[in-house]
Amino acid sequence: MAREVVPPETLLKQQAAALGFDVARIACADAAWPAGDRLADFVTQGYHGDMGWMAETLQRRQHPTAMWADARSALVVGLNYGPKIDPLEPLQRREHATISVYAQNVDYHDLMKRKLRQLASTFATATGNDVKIFVDTAPLMEKPLAHRAGVGWQGKHTNLVSREHGSWLFLGVMLTTADLTPDTAASDSCGTCQACLDICPTNAFPAPYQLDARRCISYLTIETKGPIPREFRAAMGNRIYGCDDCLAVCPWNKFAHAAREAAFHPRAELTAPLLADLACLDDAAFREVFAGSPIKRIGRDRFVRNVMIAIGNSGSQALADVCIQRLDDASPVVRGASVWALGALSASAFDEQYTLRRPVESDAAVCEEWDAGRQARSDART
Repeated sequence: MAREVVPPETLLKQQAAALGFDVARIACADAAWPAGDRLADFVTQGYHGDMGWMAETLQRRQHPTAMWADARSALVVGLNYGPKIDPLEPLQRREHATISVYAQNVDYHDLMKRKLRQLASTFATATGNDVKIFVDTAPLMEKPLAHRAGVGWQGKHTNLVSREHGSWLFLGVMLTTADLTPDTAASDSCGTCQACLDICPTNAFPAPYQLDARRCISYLTIETKGPIPREFRAAMGNRIYGCDDCLAVCPWNKFAHAAREAAFHPRAELTAPLLADLACLDDAAFREVFAGSPIKRIGRDRFVRNVMIAIGNSGSQALADVCIQRLDDASPVVRGASVWALGALSASAFDEQYTLRRPVESDAAVCEEWDAGRQARSDART
């Protein structure tokens, strides 16, 4: 009796499951799609902000074959990183920090890349086809490919939504020269719901399915190198790295479950750390605490800047002393955020420190923070 031949698509998915991937589906990589035009419009509108690499790589990013002309099929894999608790709950503890779910343990890029590299190597050896793997490290639009493969659809918040995993999937892609049978694309199941748009603290969505990254707290806390624009500071609350609001409120999360991958379980010290403790981190301590974490990439100064904004939003006058300590910080961006935070917490302490420090401050941006704070207080009195 002849042995049944297992299609390569089936073998790929079986191997992906054996490696721990929660989902694996296939899309055609060389078919036409509208995602490239949407990306071009995003850049034209300036919604990418300071992420100049998006404009620089626009042509290669607009279609998979623009980056690799020989690509014929795409295997899209996903790892579930669903949280055990409601990510919105820590927002109520204002003297504690809220860190985006995806950053509460190891950097997912490393773990997923290892698994995907092993899968791709096995496939290439068995079939002789060329492969390339991507985990958010090259100009490839993973979310449109995932939509086309049927992993999920891009919701009104522009993130991927899955019927089985809600908004909690890390994505990776293997492009190959092999002609694989594609899966059926996902249908948009957002309906009339716009909870993700309504909850956004900074109104970062000009319209459904459109994101102005310049207003997004994830962009502001991670990508912005200088001072956080004043208009967004109060809305940041205690979010010091990323923002999960639009993800966490999605009704499809009711079908999601907590991550089974232990590396995605939150480290206890990162679930809701005290702002006062984080504000005291020097560079060495920051590197030690966040070793292996994606947070490490933004560096200590930007991180503590975010912490100081959160302290300013805490409403706790007891934290005014922390602000005063950070006024001596070597980093101007930290000093500037500390000026704002002090003004938000204690009028008398701000006035006292203004008299002492404004005349000797050498950084123009920090001087501007002092002057803006002083003017805001004057306007409030009148």
